Amino acid sequence: MLSDLPIRKIIHVDMDAFYASVAQLDHPELKGKAIAVGGSGNRGVISAASYEARKFGVKSAMSGNLAAKLCPELIFVKTNFERYTEISKKIRSIFLDYTDLVEPLSLDEAYLDVTQNKKGNPSASLIAEEIRERIFQEVGLTASAGISINKFIAKVASDYNKPNGQKTVNPEEVLSFLEVLDIRKFYGVGKVTAEKMYQKGIFTGLDLKNKSLEYLETHFGKSGRYYYHVVRGIHTSQVKPNRIRKSLAAERTFSKNLSSEVFMLEKLDHISEEVSRRLSKNKVAGKTITLKIKYSDFTLQTRSKTLPYYINDKDIILETAKSLLYQEKLNNSVRLLGISISNLNTETKKAPEKKSLSVQLKIDF
Repeated sequence: MLSDLPIRKIIHVDMDAFYASVAQLDHPELKGKAIAVGGSGNRGVISAASYEARKFGVKSAMSGNLAAKLCPELIFVKTNFERYTEISKKIRSIFLDYTDLVEPLSLDEAYLDVTQNKKGNPSASLIAEEIRERIFQEVGLTASAGISINKFIAKVASDYNKPNGQKTVNPEEVLSFLEVLDIRKFYGVGKVTAEKMYQKGIFTGLDLKNKSLEYLETHFGKSGRYYYHVVRGIHTSQVKPNRIRKSLAAERTFSKNLSSEVFMLEKLDHISEEVSRRLSKNKVAGKTITLKIKYSDFTLQTRSKTLPYYINDKDIILETAKSLLYQEKLNNSVRLLGISISNLNTETKKAPEKKSLSVQLKIDF
């Protein structure tokens, strides 16, 4: 039962069109214009789009060619991860002024547990407002926020009043909020799963709630239990400031499709070098090497091999990737290759345990 669970105050902060907004911040002449980050060239894929570009249907993961057709005045800008990282650190330092329980999900979003916070402020909503205002004043960017009793609902809520807004779902509003929620807005329900749910008459949270645990596990496997609980407001995952990285990867999209393994070896050499560099920079090593192959028809294939020891050496990564490439015949010409390393030695290191907090049920949001 939801009422039996300890009530926490969780904020999910999500920067608005982060990469595109950084470009507009650094280049004021781009403000108010439709821009796309990445995606230039014949085979480029967009990393992010400004809100001005989104009005034309331009979005991340779209090909640059299609984006340019949808928005002829679209301006393409290069990615700048050094700058994104620099600004992300400034934003994170603001979070840490309020709580040490900060769990970054990426450069542009994070969870904060402010149940007990450094400001002694009982209102999570007011804390979120103050954080968003500080980000705007000190960094020059806008952020949106969701506030509720757990990470799942806070993340869903942060999308409600984007850009530059926030939404609070109070404890007594959780169940009614989830019942009317479009199933596509449930975090963890992707496009394929949503289509499957539609076919089974599940369109809203209430439809999902009316299905038994047995039904959901039968039709959606292990995820069925997750859906059963979150639609009832139950999501016990804690905010983890020492989140452990589970994999590390690099990939390349080619300007022209490659049709022979011979032409791919040079590409794999560069990708292996980049993966090795990232492993060394993060001071980690892994046992499982996965080769990602995206064909010219956009179908995806992965091939993996687990070694009996941890590695971060470029030559071993490359030789293993080569063996995976030659493991079986290619289905088609190739537009993208990637290498990821998982089963990292970080997984043997447990994050420090946090003492559970005892909180009264009646709280201010």
